[in-house]
Amino acid sequence: MDIIFIEGFVGHTVIGIHDSELHATQPVVIDVHAGVARARACDTDRIGDTIDYSVVRERLLRLLAEHRLQLLEALAEAIADILLLEFGARWVRVRVAKPRKFDDLQAVGVQIERDASDLPAPPNRDATVIQLLGSGLAPAPRKE
Repeated sequence: MDIIFIEGFVGHTVIGIHDSELHATQPVVIDVHAGVARARACDTDRIGDTIDYSVVRERLLRLLAEHRLQLLEALAEAIADILLLEFGARWVRVRVAKPRKFDDLQAVGVQIERDASDLPAPPNRDATVIQLLGSGLAPAPRKE
């Protein structure tokens, strides 16, 4: 497995459970390691054959601007889902930290690992169509 990584990404977002954290952005440091099956880019030398970390960086910036999460655990999970679902990673390790949250600590945070097999299975479209037919919700066949 090849691993694409981003380490030490610093972004600003509103996150936390205390009133003092809910009105102004604060820094978060994010490390992402995304595993891919032997990247085709090793052979083709084309960015389209791997995970483009510049695009991941842009996606992280967008997430930090748009999310409404309170816990670092939930933010880490959202990041893991993005890497697995949008970028096709097979495995991810995500670390999210609040630096200098307390005067006597360098950082507090969370680290999670997820595998693509942890994702829910996609819905079975054939089963959905059969259910619709059985419930009478499918359109009637056209008369010719």
